[in-house]
Amino acid sequence: MEDKTQVFSAQRSDHFRTRLTHTLEVAMVARTAAATLGLDEEFTEALSLAHDLGHPPYAHAGESELHRQMQRFGEIYDHNFHALRVVEVLERRYAMFPGLNLTFELREGIVKHSRHIQPGQYPWLEEYAPGEHPALEAQLIDLADEIAYNTADLDDARDAGILSWEQCREELPCFGAIARRVEQQFGGAPIREQFVETLRALLDAQATGLIEGTRDAALASGAARSEDLRRLPGRVATYTPQAAEANRQLKQFLREKVYLSPRIRAERAHCESRIASLFAYLLDNPEAISIHFREYHTDSPRHRLVCDYIAGMTDGFFRMACQRYLGEGD
Repeated sequence: MEDKTQVFSAQRSDHFRTRLTHTLEVAMVARTAAATLGLDEEFTEALSLAHDLGHPPYAHAGESELHRQMQRFGEIYDHNFHALRVVEVLERRYAMFPGLNLTFELREGIVKHSRHIQPGQYPWLEEYAPGEHPALEAQLIDLADEIAYNTADLDDARDAGILSWEQCREELPCFGAIARRVEQQFGGAPIREQFVETLRALLDAQATGLIEGTRDAALASGAARSEDLRRLPGRVATYTPQAAEANRQLKQFLREKVYLSPRIRAERAHCESRIASLFAYLLDNPEAISIHFREYHTDSPRHRLVCDYIAGMTDGFFRMACQRYLGEGD
């Protein structure tokens, strides 16, 4: 995950978050929340470290294009489903069985931390208690993920020149309220340092809102055991109303100002086009795929082989493959 894009490609700068650094930030937020709430810290950290294993090169652009390609064959591509495939099938570390020796709860959390699955919705997931919520630690991961990427994407977007201190302060209320306090305390500091101080306080406020909201919801639920939480009408992991409003503001602001910005949309379209081209090439030329990887797929259809191969590439290896097989540079 070190050489996989989070939002901004490392071709622009090697100081942007990668999928790996994002994962570490999620783990820090989630483990802090778990410790405060008296949950299983090691389980929470394991879920954090595994939650993005299924992301292909070029972040959500790669995921969208692989999904389009797989739909042609009546299948889908989803990074959570693929993460489960990675730990159950593609990793080979034991002579007796494929995959890794992970607990049911961890594998369930990988595939259900960010979605509710109904019985019969995905036949291949029937063993993972569809209709029930995952463990509270897994529910926590989904919101810790939001906290980490919302604040990190603001930081990276400013470094990329897409956002400014003034724009965030004036157009994003949850940021502006904190920024004005930071200006009063550190008004003589450079803008970059004031920006980071504001982000740190914003992250702290969101994490505190997650802890307090989840605590209050758990107490109000009347659940006496972890098994009771699984059968509640809704999830227990939640924000306080104030933190939920800030989360809504952050998502809307980032979507409008960053994710849908002309620069990001152009890069996304370019990445999707290259993934489609490489997928088509490998579909016609499967011998270009590593012989060792092909050995894992002797019973798989060719499109599944190609999808798994591309999904496992780093950005750098993907660019090298495009150069080798398609004659395309960056």
